[in-house]
Amino acid sequence: MTIEARVRELDHRHQSLKTIIAREERSPSVDSLYVKELKRKKLKLKEEIERIKVIMRQEHDQAVLQ
Repeated sequence: MTIEARVRELDHRHQSLKTIIAREERSPSVDSLYVKELKRKKLKLKEEIERIKVIMRQEHDQAVLQ
């Protein structure tokens, strides 16, 4: 899997969690622990996406300088 494909896959999972969280928060019988866990997973995905993007930018910058 390419790095770009990995970022797309992680972004898709992040968006899916965002949708699930919104649906759960609208539910009259919201399970706050479940929502908290979903938000934690969503944040971890966002952090991983950002980490990969930083690495990609650094690699791009190095290639441009050479």
